[in-house]
Amino acid sequence: MKHIAILGFGVVGGGVASLLQNNKKEIEALLGEEVSVDYILDLREFPDSPYANRVVHDFNIILNSDVDTVIEAMGGSHPAYEYTVAALKARKNVITSNKEVVSLYLDEFLMLAEENDVVYRFEASVGGGIPVISPLISLLRHNKIREVRGILNGTTNYILTKMFSFGESFEHALADAQRRGYAERIPDADVLGTDAARKISILASLVHGSLVDVNTIYTEGITKIRGEDIARLSACHHSVKLVGRALFGEEMTVFVSPHAVPHNCPLSHVDGVYNAIEVVGEPVGNVMFYGQGAGAGATASAMVSDLMVTYLEGRCYAIPRVRDKAVPASFRELPSRFYIVIKQGTMSDAPNTFMKIEETENEVAYFTDYITLDALQELTKHAEMLTILPILE
Repeated sequence: MKHIAILGFGVVGGGVASLLQNNKKEIEALLGEEVSVDYILDLREFPDSPYANRVVHDFNIILNSDVDTVIEAMGGSHPAYEYTVAALKARKNVITSNKEVVSLYLDEFLMLAEENDVVYRFEASVGGGIPVISPLISLLRHNKIREVRGILNGTTNYILTKMFSFGESFEHALADAQRRGYAERIPDADVLGTDAARKISILASLVHGSLVDVNTIYTEGITKIRGEDIARLSACHHSVKLVGRALFGEEMTVFVSPHAVPHNCPLSHVDGVYNAIEVVGEPVGNVMFYGQGAGAGATASAMVSDLMVTYLEGRCYAIPRVRDKAVPASFRELPSRFYIVIKQGTMSDAPNTFMKIEETENEVAYFTDYITLDALQELTKHAEMLTILPILE
């Protein structure tokens, strides 16, 4: 019999327990033995739950038990970090969906797992139920990865979809997302881009082989997106999406920003709460992973899948890595085309590299040629800039 403990009995932890129970026969047929949920760690009691008698409040009970695998579904950095380190040192496998702790400590966790001959897996930390981490690692074995880019946050994608499809304001679309349970009461991690930054840092770390500090990533959210820009770009056959990108060449550049995405790009048509991650490599070309990025069912599915792989294969991800931290190059120095809007009357002569797409009484909108953000801001330093969006190529 396999023995597991679940840390955190919220939406995700409860989803894992339900999936293990509902698919008990299938899991036992696959493994040839039963998986037992021995303990659930939470601050609360769950008297009406079938797992009520397995709830504990002291992690040391789990640490000193026969549990072989810990499923961490707590969220946040602490005490998730401390519990993960202790479990790995106690030679227990750890499976997590916690993108915050993975983005900050992945290199340390993988090293501890290797030293203690156990497994650390984190498929559910990016893309929820979308299997992207294992396929990405598989692609690394025989491809040169040029870029990983994606819509990594379902809440912001839902808000932008509402703005694009129904002409709603940011504030109204956010309120609707909150009513539906897609956005938290305090939605900063989503709308300011923090959640997407954590996820793209994980993907960038896997490709680069060094931990990319999420605090070094240029991050811009969607709070400044205007309805006028959504409508104008729609008329020009572009949508607006919050995109996390990691580009690999002589230098690595990692950033999160709203983009103008041409309609001939697959990411342009990813709507609602869905996520999509596109990997560009040689010789594989463009590969896209698409699906539900969050929710109890999707995330629990990814975690139980990691559990099955752990028991059937018994190894960590085979990831090329070094021990040093990686600092990405500045996004401001990356050549790109931009959609920009300037307040009417604040720039006398636009450079000939700017293509005017619309002029109103109050503002003028342009598409630029390739230029760095620093150079663009130098050219327009005397103008009042209302919007700057990179264009996804």
